Amino acid sequence: MGIGAASEVGLSPILVRPVREQLEHDRVIRLLQAKYKKKYEAGINPGAEQSVPVGPTTAPLFPDVALHSTDRSRRLLGVIEVETGESINHLEAMSQWARLGRLRVPFQLYVPAGSIDTTRRLCADYKIAVDEIWTFHYVGDEMRFTLIQKSPQKSRRKTTQVVVTPRGGRASAGTTVKKATTRSVTKKKALPKPTRKTPKASPKPTRKTPKASPKPTRKTPKASPKPARKATPKSKKPSRPAARTSLVRSRRPVKRG
Repeated sequence: MGIGAASEVGLSPILVRPVREQLEHDRVIRLLQAKYKKKYEAGINPGAEQSVPVGPTTAPLFPDVALHSTDRSRRLLGVIEVETGESINHLEAMSQWARLGRLRVPFQLYVPAGSIDTTRRLCADYKIAVDEIWTFHYVGDEMRFTLIQKSPQKSRRKTTQVVVTPRGGRASAGTTVKKATTRSVTKKKALPKPTRKTPKASPKPTRKTPKASPKPTRKTPKASPKPARKATPKSKKPSRPAARTSLVRSRRPVKRG
């Protein structure tokens, strides 16, 4: 909700939001509009604007972003509420979150990254049905959105009128009309037909060719070494006795005196 968002139903608990937070609030709204415009017809209520009402005509609500279908019916498909640090309190939770959570469409809540614990506690205290809780924070000059919590889809019950007609005839003026509730029926998945498993052709037995046994290698006996002939000692010839040298006395003539 914007600054001083007042309507015939009552005043919003946030009468004055700081200027800095209001600028951040409106910027997040416009970023979300650009994010969802490809899939929905996204209407916004920035600031004090109340141009896109939702809910009953006697007590309309003005969420920050309203998501409608793109066809001629313009059916409401979801609502988004953006909060800042100052707007996360008990009064805002009771007057806005609880009422938006009772609508039969998904309700998304965008809060600053530092306020996630307070948001969860308020939703638990007042039993507010929130489908998704997102956080937003800056990374430089770029705004980043992070999904923190996602609840399972609610089973919305729709009331339809069923006319009870007698057998074989049309409904008379006095027939009663009963209201029946159609519960969300989960379709059973068709069981896949059993596929016939074609037996795999057994592979033909491959004949194992016996490996040729290696031919025995003939071991040539090593030639025994010939016995080395011992050198026979040479027979020493008997040494002839040395000839006795007879002392030849020189027979010199003796000179007789």
